[in-house]
Amino acid sequence: MVELKEITRDNYLDCLGLRVKQEQDNMVATNSFSLAQAKFHPECVPLAVYSGNTMVGFVMYCLDADDGNYWIWRLMIDREHQGKGFGRGAMTALLQKMQQEHNCDLVLISFHPDNTPAEKLYSSLGFVHTGRQVDGETVMELRY
Repeated sequence: MVELKEITRDNYLDCLGLRVKQEQDNMVATNSFSLAQAKFHPECVPLAVYSGNTMVGFVMYCLDADDGNYWIWRLMIDREHQGKGFGRGAMTALLQKMQQEHNCDLVLISFHPDNTPAEKLYSSLGFVHTGRQVDGETVMELRY
């Protein structure tokens, strides 16, 4: 089970310490970049993914000013915690939060085309391909 928590002055260093596997480095932005992005894009909501008292990952979503849709901009699980269901748990918790707080009827996500595990996860959660690419990434959507 996972819990999403706010990133604060008390836990941001833990967030900065999370890392994906080396072969995944080109597939997801670093958490330092994501937190900086959230600072200058106040529509972004960065959240820590916890299992008990341990931060195991990071997610970030936003309301895109250009298209008016909610996007999941980041999902990363630390390399030491991958393969334990935390990605699915984080996505499920995030989608529930977005639905409860924003009542969104459409959620979009994009990912590096070589990231087959991400594609499988998103498909299993009900996301479908849109046929679009944004900044070289494949776009999928979930409609409620």
